[in-house]
Amino acid sequence: MEGSLGFGFKVGHWTDATGATGCTVVLPPPGNVASCDIRGSSPSTRETEHLHPDRKLTEVHAVLLTGGSAFGLAAAQGVVEWLAERGLGYQTSVTPVPIVPAAVIFDLGSGDAAARPGPEAGRAACDAAADNAEIGAVGAGAGATVGKWAGFEYRSKAGLGIARAGREGREVSALAVVNAVGDVIAGDGSVLAGTSAPQPAYSAPPHPGHELSTNTVLAVVATRASLDKQSARFLASRGSDGITISVRPAHTRYDGDVVFAVAAPGSRTTSPAELDVLGHLATEAVADAVRAAVG
Repeated sequence: MEGSLGFGFKVGHWTDATGATGCTVVLPPPGNVASCDIRGSSPSTRETEHLHPDRKLTEVHAVLLTGGSAFGLAAAQGVVEWLAERGLGYQTSVTPVPIVPAAVIFDLGSGDAAARPGPEAGRAACDAAADNAEIGAVGAGAGATVGKWAGFEYRSKAGLGIARAGREGREVSALAVVNAVGDVIAGDGSVLAGTSAPQPAYSAPPHPGHELSTNTVLAVVATRASLDKQSARFLASRGSDGITISVRPAHTRYDGDVVFAVAAPGSRTTSPAELDVLGHLATEAVADAVRAAVG
């Protein structure tokens, strides 16, 4: 199956099926405005501080989601080099400097722990970037699992999903890599993918052990709108709400949840009422992308 973020965004994967890891790059249109929201207590990231509303830079040139835990952040170097070779980046008086925020999932227990995305993987993901991209156990979702709250041995396979939501003439899309402690929950409250533990009890605390500090849901929210950085941050936060309603439990001490929001330039100023609509759509799109990752 395939999905598309639309709005001029391109998505590319590099997948190591044997090692059960990979990375995914999102290439946004130029002139975008980006921010992020971090809900999990155990994130591993690169250059997310640039995305704080108080910081000067507004535009990103790629967003990288990767497996391999902190080792996988090395793939961002390949993305930076790929962009620089094409003259893409923050324009300085000397040379363009690409801005590539990145975040990781811990998938080292899913396959070969020594298989980690590096610079060449980041380059390959950029080379593969297209309007439509495969979903499922690909890219950064290749080694993703869910339902680990009762013990890692009861985990279920997950992956990467893409979804879109629209209303009142506005649209928002989302890409999610789902590697949560919790189960993935449908809109009616049923479990789409989760622990295989017999007679699980949600009132029980998470199973103790170091293996629980190895989980994350990552997402990229995309739209076309004229937003400032504070509004992009609001959109990222509403995207995080999509994780809250589609994963149970969500945003635990053992998760490193990160949501990026990137707005392609719009033709007119976005009103406060329209921003509220975009926020609702961001929640819906991320929740649906999380569910699509296990579909």
